[in-house]
Amino acid sequence: MTSSGRNVAVLGSALLLGGLLALGLVWSGSYLKSAAEVWQQSSRSVTVRGLAERQVEADMVLWPLNYTVNANSLSDLEGQLSQHEQLIREFLEARGFEAEQVSVTPPRITDQFSQTYGGERPDERYRAEATLLLRTDSVSGVIAAVPETTALVRQGVLLSPSYEYRTEFLFTGLDAIKPEMIAEATADARNAAQQFAEDSGSGVGGIRQATQGYFSIDDLDSYTPHIKRIRVVTTIDYALEE
Repeated sequence: MTSSGRNVAVLGSALLLGGLLALGLVWSGSYLKSAAEVWQQSSRSVTVRGLAERQVEADMVLWPLNYTVNANSLSDLEGQLSQHEQLIREFLEARGFEAEQVSVTPPRITDQFSQTYGGERPDERYRAEATLLLRTDSVSGVIAAVPETTALVRQGVLLSPSYEYRTEFLFTGLDAIKPEMIAEATADARNAAQQFAEDSGSGVGGIRQATQGYFSIDDLDSYTPHIKRIRVVTTIDYALEE
């Protein structure tokens, strides 16, 4: 091959290589741009929280009536325990509560002489503490009966309420209202996402991820423990659209 022919061949190869490189750069740039657009779009999202809250009335009550008796002999102690238990049962029965709703705990007996060191001994050697527990769905009945326990005191029943033996008002119908409250929390979250989207000039897409919080049940306040406040918070990640 002559010198001029070799030059033409080299020039043709260079042009072909240059064309391929240019084509590759164009394709590569187009691919990177497309990938960047997909990445940018996939990263456009907003995470919001939705709240649902309700007030409901308790539908179950645990009412412990704790009482104590004192005596110098175990036989007298047992007699007083039985007598006071019967008085409490009669008190509850007179107010419409059924015997099947009442249970009694075994008494806790203390020898007070054995716990005295160097001081004066108490008048009675033995002290016993027992509890009758009323479990009922008559919330209004318990609320009406609690102030009337002074009638037991007049009969000699030494009631000893404390934090350990406090009346508990419960709500057991959570499963029935869960679906509605979750729907309300989800709607509240979407409203928040919609507001954010409008402020940023975007639209709200589908849900990318969602987390349901736990349900909390608390007293409305310390004066109305029979009214409960139920809350649930959902956390939802929405996609944003152009």
